[in-house]
Amino acid sequence: MPARTPARPHARHRPRPVVAALAVPCLLGAAAGCGESPSGAPAAADGPPALSRAQAERVLASYTAAADRAGQKLDRRALTAIETDPQLSMDAAMFKKYRATRQRPPKLSFAKTTFFIPRIQGHPRWFAVGAGGGGGAGSRPHAMLFTQEKAGGPWLLAADPAPGDGALGRVKLDDQGFAEPVAPEADGLAVAPARLPRAHATLMTDGPDASGAAAFADGPTTGRAYQALQQVTKSLAGQGVELSSTFAPAPYRVYALRTKDGGALVWYAMKQYEAYSAAKRGSLAVSGDLVGLAPARSVRTRLKTMVLTQYLAVVPPDGRAMVAGVYRKAVAAKGA
Repeated sequence: MPARTPARPHARHRPRPVVAALAVPCLLGAAAGCGESPSGAPAAADGPPALSRAQAERVLASYTAAADRAGQKLDRRALTAIETDPQLSMDAAMFKKYRATRQRPPKLSFAKTTFFIPRIQGHPRWFAVGAGGGGGAGSRPHAMLFTQEKAGGPWLLAADPAPGDGALGRVKLDDQGFAEPVAPEADGLAVAPARLPRAHATLMTDGPDASGAAAFADGPTTGRAYQALQQVTKSLAGQGVELSSTFAPAPYRVYALRTKDGGALVWYAMKQYEAYSAAKRGSLAVSGDLVGLAPARSVRTRLKTMVLTQYLAVVPPDGRAMVAGVYRKAVAAKGA
C-alpha cells in the first residue's frame, strides 16, 4: 500500500549508538538487471494508451479498498494480490513494525488525483497516479506506479515515492491527455534512465567524485547524503561502533515518462546494506525503522540490515539528474 509515513531524513538517526538502519537521506534506486533495466513494453508515442482513464480510476479505487482491508488486519499475504516489488517488500516490512508496536495504519485517502497514462504496445503495461495526501496521520503526496505484466493480469502497485512540489507537473501530455513513455535505454538525455540506479549507488558508496557518479546534481539525497553518512560513521566510531554501508541497484524495472522539456521523469529503486559491530554489548539496539524486523534480544554486538529506497528523478536533456521524490524502508535485519 502507499507508504503511510513520509521518508525520514536518515542522517538524523543518532543511535544510542543505536542502530535504526542508519540512513542518511539514503535514497537509493534500483533498476532491473543490476542497474541495466529491461526495456519492457515498446514505447509508441502514437500507439494506444495502456488503459483508459476510467479503467485507471477503477484500478486505484480497487487498490485503495483492498489495501485498507489488508492494513486493518495487517495481512501481509493479502498485499501479494495488490502489490509487487519494491512496494510489496517495503509495505510488508511496515506491517511487521505496526504489529510489533500494536498499531494499525490509517485509512488511505487521496486528494486531487491526476493520472499519467502512457501509450504502450504490448506488455508489461503501466501507468502513474499523482495525488496529494488526504489529511490525517501519515498524510503525504504520492507518485504511485501500477503495472500489469500480461493481458488480463492484475494491476499491482509497484512504487509510491513521495514527490516534491511540481515533480509530476513536468510530465508532457498530448492533446488527448496521455503521456509518452521513455525507454530505459533511451538516448538523447543527459543520462539514460537505466543508468540512474548504478550511478546513484556508486555515488552513495564511493562519493560524488567516483567514476560514474557525476550523473547526479548535488542535493540532500546525493552528495549531501553521502557526506552525512560519512559524518554519522565517524560519530559512531567515537562511540565504539563500527559501521560499513554499501549501495547497489535493486533488481526491478525502471519506468520513465517524457517531460515537457524533452527530458524524463524516472522511477527507480536502490538497496543499501549496513553492517554494525560494537566492542561492548548494549551499544546496539533494534529501534526506529528496524522495529519488527529482528528480535531485540538477538542483537548483541553485531547487526546487519538491508534497506530499500524508491526514487523519483528528473533527467534533463542536458545537465545532471535531480532526485525529486523518495520512499525509504528497512526491510531486513539480523543481529548476532
